[in-house]
Amino acid sequence: MVNWRESAACRFEDPELFFPVTEDGASLAQIERARRICHRCPVEQECRSWALRRGEADGVWGGLTARQRKSLSPARTSAERSRGAGEAE
Repeated sequence: MVNWRESAACRFEDPELFFPVTEDGASLAQIERARRICHRCPVEQECRSWALRRGEADGVWGGLTARQRKSLSPARTSAERSRGAGEAE
């Protein structure tokens, strides 16, 4: 399979968009714009799973902010791992 990143909707976007300074205030519009790109992405689930497995501490990955990824329960993370990184929802 081709690397999932090659099919990502964000591949031609400014990477800064996906790394807001904060997750509140003025950054909310930036986060929402990044999430809209994620939600139309054909590899959103692969990206999300990758970020969860790697423990990405910053940025928007697979439509989730760092805070959202941190709040996921260990059971949810394990369930995503067991489904495999190559599967789409």
